[in-house]
Amino acid sequence: MVTAVKQFPLDNYELDDRYRRESGRVFLTGTQALVRIPLMQRTMDQAAGLNTAGFVSGYRGSSLGAYALELWRASRYLEESKVTFLPAVNEELAATAILGSQQVESDPHKEVDGVFGIWYGKGPGVDRAGDALKHGNAYGSSKHGGVLVVAGDDHGCVSSSMSHQSDVAFLSWLMLNLNPANVAEYL
Repeated sequence: MVTAVKQFPLDNYELDDRYRRESGRVFLTGTQALVRIPLMQRTMDQAAGLNTAGFVSGYRGSSLGAYALELWRASRYLEESKVTFLPAVNEELAATAILGSQQVESDPHKEVDGVFGIWYGKGPGVDRAGDALKHGNAYGSSKHGGVLVVAGDDHGCVSSSMSHQSDVAFLSWLMLNLNPANVAEYL
């Protein structure tokens, strides 16, 4: 006797759904979650009636170098969401550019209500960019902006001149530290 097996329709999931889907399950790596964050921020801002833009900058040679690669892969979605990715020559220049993005509201010819930013760099670059990061934290973000600082620490000294942990530097600059335990907590 043959028993009929109830068939459930397969989810029509495509790889790009990691950036397109607004509800339901998505499959992401941690790096892809970092790409999704500005896309989600733009969606939330639009739902709140805000016309914002995003700006991501950092050092491609950092421990988060794969982040730059994934941002380029997702460039179509970033562009649609008014998110600009501009890799920098070093962490300090990236942090300074991000700091400047928080000044948009003082421009009488502004085209957006605010800019949300993401800075990324490797541990020793946190030290190098310390002045801009410290000042940015002290100044705060614009009313409709905000900045997420992501440090790719190299505890094992795999790609850096010395092992590094950024928590202490961030704490000395009175910057809030978040340590997500899984991909869902990134988002």
